[in-house]
Amino acid sequence: MTKAAATTPLLEAIHRYFNLMYDCDVSKFDRVFRSTAQLHGFREGQMTMWTADAYKDILSKRESPKSQKSPREEHILLIDFASETQALAKVKVRIGATLFTDYLTYHHIGNDWMITSKAYNVEA
Repeated sequence: MTKAAATTPLLEAIHRYFNLMYDCDVSKFDRVFRSTAQLHGFREGQMTMWTADAYKDILSKRESPKSQKSPREEHILLIDFASETQALAKVKVRIGATLFTDYLTYHHIGNDWMITSKAYNVEA
């Protein structure tokens, strides 16, 4: 697979991530995050680390922006391919009043791009 051929499926995977952040429908979680994924970021000055399972549980309890009828705000800032099977996406996404900048590491596993790690920054 060439990098050009990989771009469209990766963009589709990024949009699955945006949809998950907006609707919090965890039935779609396993199409977005690899089960071994870890998430890292600072919350209230403390470094946090969540496993994919812990994050799935957090999302299942979150009141979704969709249910609050919040406008969608999401942007792809950067896509960088390390190889045909590894890529990095830098995105911004608003969840309620909070704006996040996320660095999403993707690996092409089987027939899909999956997030294998997420580093996030809370902006506001």
